[in-house]
Amino acid sequence: MSISTITKSKNPNSIKALALDLDGTTLAPGGLLSERSIRTIDKCMQRGLKVIIATGRAPQAAEKYRTALGVEGPMIYLNGALVVDKPGSRTLFSTLLDIKAMEFCVDLSRELGIYYQVFFPGDGDDSQVKIMTERDRPEREMYHSKTGMSIKIADLKEVFYKSDVKGCLKSMFIGEPERLVMLRRRLEEHFSGSVNIVQSMDNFLEIMNSRASKGQALCFVMELLSLKNEEVIAFGDEENDLPMFAVAGFSVAPSSAKDTVKAKADFVTGSNAEDGVAAFLEEFFIL
Repeated sequence: MSISTITKSKNPNSIKALALDLDGTTLAPGGLLSERSIRTIDKCMQRGLKVIIATGRAPQAAEKYRTALGVEGPMIYLNGALVVDKPGSRTLFSTLLDIKAMEFCVDLSRELGIYYQVFFPGDGDDSQVKIMTERDRPEREMYHSKTGMSIKIADLKEVFYKSDVKGCLKSMFIGEPERLVMLRRRLEEHFSGSVNIVQSMDNFLEIMNSRASKGQALCFVMELLSLKNEEVIAFGDEENDLPMFAVAGFSVAPSSAKDTVKAKADFVTGSNAEDGVAAFLEEFFIL
């Protein structure tokens, strides 16, 4: 299917917002944001389109991209567990995973020797997320290198029972894909659908509150901005983007996305290495 075929049934002028995943979708390999993408998204905003970042990253780890794109307003972070009004740091929406669920994950991490880290909310309305883990392992340094975020080492169970800890925004196992497949089975057997388990990258397995997803967060933002489903295009490449695809009126995946994601997308554009998102926007909106 070509973009010209899409425009015959979907009027570009009816679109009012874009929901953009970052890693693997808008960003090129290595977490790079190309000049073409910056230029193209700026042209979209000049047309009056609202641009909503929808990422698994914490606000701090996505801020350099948000600043480079010049986008403002409600942004979706941590796979939908957090919505923050930018360029400030006012939290508009958050959903916490309870302590009991985190305890089980800590026990499993200790039993299997799989790296596990927890994302705690900031104080009050402060959206500056804090990350903690129990061991200084290569996965900790890898995540720091990827995101720029510091990860504090502490006994997580001791942290959980401090009086001011109500829960976490999300938690994450990092490991080899084969081990995460086995781990996911254990988690699904234990939780039986009471939490949201998603794979955001091949070696990232995330656990969140069952009500936390990019789809739920996008619904919240759409209501806030008085947007209808058919007025939004969502872009994503991983399992965690599928709830957003189900909410938006139209969905686009890069050719580098997982096959299961491409199968659910309304359109498959070029890979993230080829600036596929920018290429789609240029042709669809005739920029």
